[in-house]
Amino acid sequence: MTQSFHKFWLKITAIVVGSFGPVFFLGTMLATSEPARWSLDLLSWPLDGAPTYDAYGTRFLSALTGGFLFGWGVMIWCLQAWVYDAAPEGVRRSVLVGLGAWFVLDSAGSIASGTTSNALFNVLVLLVAVGPLWRPAKG
Repeated sequence: MTQSFHKFWLKITAIVVGSFGPVFFLGTMLATSEPARWSLDLLSWPLDGAPTYDAYGTRFLSALTGGFLFGWGVMIWCLQAWVYDAAPEGVRRSVLVGLGAWFVLDSAGSIASGTTSNALFNVLVLLVAVGPLWRPAKG
């Protein structure tokens, strides 16, 4: 793997992480909450319409989640654009540690809350987000 391919993949990782932000932001308002509600329904498989965005707390948590995910995605994009050339290993490792921390806590919380299906979806998201970054780049 080359450093230029790692920089390209960091853009993919940024999009994967950050793309969840606008979806969950839409969940903050009942009129636009369907994409977020459907996402929760999918992640808590099977699709049964059970998750709703009727509760204030759900909409507020969606705002927080959307903001954090969008910000994290933007940060990964900025790391590849402004820092990677100066510290490719530091950026690669930082992104991998962040993804690992998300994976462990999100999956453990999903299992503890009885939504094991999300932990399984997390494996797929992790594999796509990490992609070739799991190995150091050569030159």
